[in-house]
Amino acid sequence: MTTTAVPQAFARTGREIRVILLGVMLAMLLAMLDNAIVGTAMPTIVRDLGGLDHMAWVVTAYTLMTAISTPVWGKLGDLFSRKTVFLTSIAVFLVGSLLSGAAWSMTALIGFRALQGLGAGGLMVGAFSIIGALVPPRERGRYQGMTAAVMAIGTIGGPLLGGMVADQLSWRWAFYLNLPLGLLAFGWSAMLLDLPATRRKVTIDYAGIGALAMTIGALVLAATWGGVQYAWTSGPIRGLAALAITGATMFVLAERRAADPVIPLRMFASRNFTLASALSLVTGVVMFAGVLYLPLFQQTVQDASASSSGLLLLPMMIPILFTTQLVGRVMSGTGRYKIFPVLGGVALTAGAVWLSAVDAGTGRLATGAAMALLGLGLGLTMQLTVTIAQNSVDMTDIGAASGTVTLFRTIGGSLGIAAFGAIFTRSLDGRTPAAGPAYLDAVAHGTAKIFLAVAAVSATWLTISWLITEHPLRTAPASKPDERPAPIPMTQSAR
Repeated sequence: MTTTAVPQAFARTGREIRVILLGVMLAMLLAMLDNAIVGTAMPTIVRDLGGLDHMAWVVTAYTLMTAISTPVWGKLGDLFSRKTVFLTSIAVFLVGSLLSGAAWSMTALIGFRALQGLGAGGLMVGAFSIIGALVPPRERGRYQGMTAAVMAIGTIGGPLLGGMVADQLSWRWAFYLNLPLGLLAFGWSAMLLDLPATRRKVTIDYAGIGALAMTIGALVLAATWGGVQYAWTSGPIRGLAALAITGATMFVLAERRAADPVIPLRMFASRNFTLASALSLVTGVVMFAGVLYLPLFQQTVQDASASSSGLLLLPMMIPILFTTQLVGRVMSGTGRYKIFPVLGGVALTAGAVWLSAVDAGTGRLATGAAMALLGLGLGLTMQLTVTIAQNSVDMTDIGAASGTVTLFRTIGGSLGIAAFGAIFTRSLDGRTPAAGPAYLDAVAHGTAKIFLAVAAVSATWLTISWLITEHPLRTAPASKPDERPAPIPMTQSAR
């Protein structure tokens, strides 16, 4: 197989790159906002369309298709034009949004949400791949602040915007609001995004894609249904577990034979890539614990307003925003990065241990301080996982690497939600708000137990970070992954 690639050009100024990336960031914001807005509007949707017993599938269908399609979009970007693949994912997402807004029944809405999720799988991974193609790893830290800002806006603005839509507009606008933002992202990227073309004879890895879809689908469904719709030891959950194991086995066999595997197993020969993937998995677990259960604790036990649920996460999101920018500047200036995930693990563990001691009498100031530690830890590491992974592979695999790391984060989030949901439900022990102080104590106890588990996971994060080998970040794409400089000795100056 022959490959003719036009070399990357890094002659653009920082301002030019930021202008180009603005359209890419808008597409990322679409993915961040969507689930939060739709989740807030769900009660109104059920009142209009009915189908309360199928309501969970509105979220599950979207999440499932996003998880399945993420690595596929990443690989397609490697095989074909990254720009074309990215624009296609935006278009699919917008069509799904338009049809979801026009849905006439809950069944139709679920189907259209699956289509929307299919497109959403390409938004985040496409953005990471494009950043990787435009900017060498050494310089990438300068643009991490844009990604962190999108995350903060999506996490905080999603619930607020969803509440406004539910109160002031029809639920259909929860989907129609995607259209102007998505069209702007599409047009901006179509006009300004200029990536070198890659021409190669390719063979689509249909067997690998099918096996991967079966594995991810079974994992996500087991994590979603286990302990909620079915007992963990029930037949359906055991069947999904067996299906996931079978799919994973088939996937490994298919990838070994494929000419262009959807997730090249050679990437895992790099220890740093494997560790970055594991770190991304842990990131998904920790972040979902904070985003889902801290607002619940604040609203229920501390009597915070549900209408401003996005603002409740400000103590965690503000440190993420500022720390990410600081890490990016230091990383671009020195090329050093290993210290940040290690410090991040310390901050996360400290914050989680603090939150594991909450009770019904814990004040908002103490909760906010602990959340700030969590945000500090996440900010020190979140963007670095993608950078480390991309720095560990050849440019021809950068999309697959981005998709794999993003997939691990999604799986981590799904598994975390399942595990923490089981812990929380067991702590409530059937108590309802009618139980008064006993219910508040149960919610506080459940939150504390969840963050005790998060502390244990954060300790794992610390171990993974310490094992990372600090290869200097490339200042230009390497032709082969093993053409990186030698690891930096621990005693070497950071200058």
